[in-house]
Amino acid sequence: MNYILFDGPARNNLLPFTFTRPVADIRVGILTIREKWETFLKATTTTVTEDYLSDKYPMVEMDENIMINASYLPNLELVEMIADLTENQAIFKGEDVIAFFTKEAQDDINFDNYEAIEFADDIIKIENTWDIFSKNGEAIQDDFDLITKDEISQPIPISNNIIAPENIFLEPGAKLEFTTLNASSGPIYIGKNAEIMEGSIIRGPLALCEGAGIKMGAKIYGPTTVGPHSKVGGEVNNSVIFGYSNKGHDGFLGNSVLGEWCNLGADTNNSNLKNNYAEVRLWDYQTEGFAKTGLQFCGLMMGDHSKCGINTMFNTGTVIGVSANIFGSGFPRNFVPSFSWGGNGGFTTYLTKKAFEVAQVVMERRKIEFTDQDKAILEHVFEETKKFRRD
Repeated sequence: MNYILFDGPARNNLLPFTFTRPVADIRVGILTIREKWETFLKATTTTVTEDYLSDKYPMVEMDENIMINASYLPNLELVEMIADLTENQAIFKGEDVIAFFTKEAQDDINFDNYEAIEFADDIIKIENTWDIFSKNGEAIQDDFDLITKDEISQPIPISNNIIAPENIFLEPGAKLEFTTLNASSGPIYIGKNAEIMEGSIIRGPLALCEGAGIKMGAKIYGPTTVGPHSKVGGEVNNSVIFGYSNKGHDGFLGNSVLGEWCNLGADTNNSNLKNNYAEVRLWDYQTEGFAKTGLQFCGLMMGDHSKCGINTMFNTGTVIGVSANIFGSGFPRNFVPSFSWGGNGGFTTYLTKKAFEVAQVVMERRKIEFTDQDKAILEHVFEETKKFRRD
């Protein structure tokens, strides 16, 4: 059977992260959503997404296909139901379609002609940016159970101070000495060739993915994910950092999400709680205004390739777009559009030529090519977000 993950209506609620990737490639827990589905299905998947993303993330259609809403995280019960789908059957959660069977020749899908199968059990759905960190604890536990089942952890070096070692798993090449790991409140997963440096204090749940690092003396509170080849230092609480991003120095990051290729300068801090303890509002790209989150704790949402200088301060509930560069004293405003350059004193447009030069250098350091597909995606984002910039 051929499996295709589609963005669904949640795509617009997950901006700025879905400016540069399908919903399926959001990381929450240890794995991306796509990696979760492929592990459960034991099959590769392709994607239905925005046209400008489809060159990098193509769809492969065959005679018989099962379409899966990528906003939903898989579990065993759902995967078994999907495996049993036949022609003109669809799985729903309330009004939401989770998965349906289709043939290549079908041009239009009319669910009135489908047998509707209700999925009644609990399931994790990622439908807003803040779900990425607020549901990260459940996702880490589910991924930990999935990845470590029937596997044997590498031994934990004796120099470390360990609480609940049965909830700690080390992949080959993981390095840690003279750290404190407390997994009593959630699992700690240390990926292949990842490193926790001396003096770090970790309270799970934690996902430290392949090649990632935690700097000396860091204080990490779960549920936190440090994506592949990302580096963190200072104090981090309940945050998700996608791959190849750095918060390498002292400073606080809490209840936040950073995309790929981000960098926070030394002593960058974000607020995750308003002074009056009121509900946090975040920029909504659909309404082009600030919308309620229902959360008291909510920090920074930063899109791919964005960066900030040393001593940057972010207010509670700040949204930064793609390829923004922020610096200077004082608080920048709570919404910084993509390709903005500046800070509290005002912003100008960060031209794509300059942004691409930086992206190429940054990616080459990690031996990853900045491709024409990447450029085309960012050029589209530049044009799509032009209306938000005020030079």
